[in-house]
Amino acid sequence: MNDEPVKKARAIGINHVALEVGDIDEALAFYAGFLAFEVASRSDTAAFIYFGDQFINFAKGVNPAPDARRHFGIAVDDKELARKTLLEMGVELLDTRFLDFLDPWGNRVELTTYTKIQYTKADHVLRGMGLAHLKKTPEAIAELRAKGMAPEGED
Repeated sequence: MNDEPVKKARAIGINHVALEVGDIDEALAFYAGFLAFEVASRSDTAAFIYFGDQFINFAKGVNPAPDARRHFGIAVDDKELARKTLLEMGVELLDTRFLDFLDPWGNRVELTTYTKIQYTKADHVLRGMGLAHLKKTPEAIAELRAKGMAPEGED
């Protein structure tokens, strides 16, 4: 029997999420209602929207049943502004302790505040996005420190 550890690729992060939507133009309009992003490419069957170095791929597909627990999270700079905008758009927020809602195709989305979570963009990416002013909260830095991942100067 071989006792050597099995080598595996290490997950570094999420590059993108692919969502099935009923209509590409409607998906772009819906998400543009509350998020600022760059449309990298689009066709009648797909669109790619970028948030700096990550993206969402909208793919025209079959309308599945709404997600109950399955979801994806988007970190934003101003969660309360996003909440206000979603309500003004008539989006029904789910009754959770988070800022969750279903998009028009049943994809469950959770919005979270970038500064309050461990997930961290590289400084040069934040600068390129015009968001260099965002700084992690002491709680987020403590969570990162506990994993040996605190930003430089925060150890």
